[in-house]
Amino acid sequence: MITGKNYIGNDLKAEGTVTFKTFNPKLHLDNNTLFTEASDSEIEDAANLAQEAFKEYAKISGNERAVFLKAIADEIMALGDSLIDTYMSETGLPKGRAQGERGRTVGQLRMFANLVETDNWRELKHDEAIPDRAPAPKPDLLKMLIPIGPIAVFGASNFPLAYSTAGGDTASALASGCPVIVKSHPMHAGTGELVGSAIVKAAKKTGMPNGVFSNLNSKGIEVGTKLVQHPKIKGVGFTGSIKGGRALYDLAAKRPEPIPVFAEMGSINPVIITQNALLKRGSEIATTYAGSITLGAGQFCTNPGLLLGLKSDHLSDFITELGQKTIENEAQCMLHPNIQHNYIKNGAMVSSQNGLEVIAEYDQVLEESYAPSKIVTVNGAVFLENPKLHTEVFGPFSMVVQCDNEAQLLEVIANLDGQLTGTIIAEKEDYDGLGALVNTLQNRVGRIIFNGVPTGVEVCESMTHGGPYPASTDSRFTAVGPDAIKRWARPFSYQDFPKELLPEILKE
Repeated sequence: MITGKNYIGNDLKAEGTVTFKTFNPKLHLDNNTLFTEASDSEIEDAANLAQEAFKEYAKISGNERAVFLKAIADEIMALGDSLIDTYMSETGLPKGRAQGERGRTVGQLRMFANLVETDNWRELKHDEAIPDRAPAPKPDLLKMLIPIGPIAVFGASNFPLAYSTAGGDTASALASGCPVIVKSHPMHAGTGELVGSAIVKAAKKTGMPNGVFSNLNSKGIEVGTKLVQHPKIKGVGFTGSIKGGRALYDLAAKRPEPIPVFAEMGSINPVIITQNALLKRGSEIATTYAGSITLGAGQFCTNPGLLLGLKSDHLSDFITELGQKTIENEAQCMLHPNIQHNYIKNGAMVSSQNGLEVIAEYDQVLEESYAPSKIVTVNGAVFLENPKLHTEVFGPFSMVVQCDNEAQLLEVIANLDGQLTGTIIAEKEDYDGLGALVNTLQNRVGRIIFNGVPTGVEVCESMTHGGPYPASTDSRFTAVGPDAIKRWARPFSYQDFPKELLPEILKE
């Protein structure tokens, strides 16, 4: 049952005066539940509980935390159709997407549970003492990763499960030994409360300290702002816009004690297609990329918003076919009217720039909240001269840049903002000439895909989901995969410590 209240630790509370409802973009009407935004005193209570919980939670064994994480996964699955139905009513996304995202969410929880059952992730190091070393003795040193403290996690608009209440940020932070306070996304507060109830139920069942998790409702930015500024919060996880992520980053930097903000933000995910690939399979590539551009109404952080190639008849034919196949795909409902509004506004702004040509635009009558797909093109020189053409248009929109030669193509890539992904579509005969392209692209992205599409992020050890700013605020870390846990830990050393006083994991 959804109450519209906040989880302040294990307790449901609704002391605030600001209320709101979520919105069903398919039916274009408000959902029934009235949610209450967390009050200042509730934010304070959640932070205090998290700090107290940290004292105990940071010290419990990895096995105990693993049991907790697995219990969360089980409780999410036990929510059954109520979770799926709520997800669909708040997003307009289909049942298959809801079920798939739920599967990814519980899979991530179980992955982190398996990770922390051993202490290998803590990177234990030992340098033995050499007391008779000259000119100075060497001390005995042990090093390990330890959790940094309570973490504020911001739910993402486009992934109500996998990047939100019990998503990758929360799962990795809890796995590391850090309590979590989630600032639930207002577009899917009901989904967030249901998942929050599963986490609280799991915490009680497994004996976790009260305050290890809280879930706060928020209509606007005030709750999130106060969380990031709270002195007991020691780190932030965010997935969303450049504007939102940068605002949190700046707030955290201005604190008396600055804290890390791990924000995944904007990305247009450049795709480079060689002449040989266009010649051999241009039609196939157009079909594949039309599907990728429109997948989920283009509401993926890895949506291919920019395609690059060298001017030629083959590229011209490809652009025409890509445009036609893109608009042939059925229009889809976007997550919220505000997202659809921003898509239309940003798409119109980019399309109005001098030198840009609209190749194809979906022109059928659309229901409210639905997104008309669009393909545009521009030459390399114009793209380089106009920064507005680099704007991310979040939705089923993609731009093809026609470059005069390879030098201009490399210049375009080198002048892009940091990106989550870059993709190369090429043939074997291209391999010898791809060195400069790979090197240039590597400096601008977190992951290079070869002969594939960027949409789709595998959750595994080798995945990097991050990249140079503004793709993320710290390109040294990934938001996906087991290594995401390292965002919430810091290295710590014990020097010349008696064995009796060391943590159990170091006594061996």
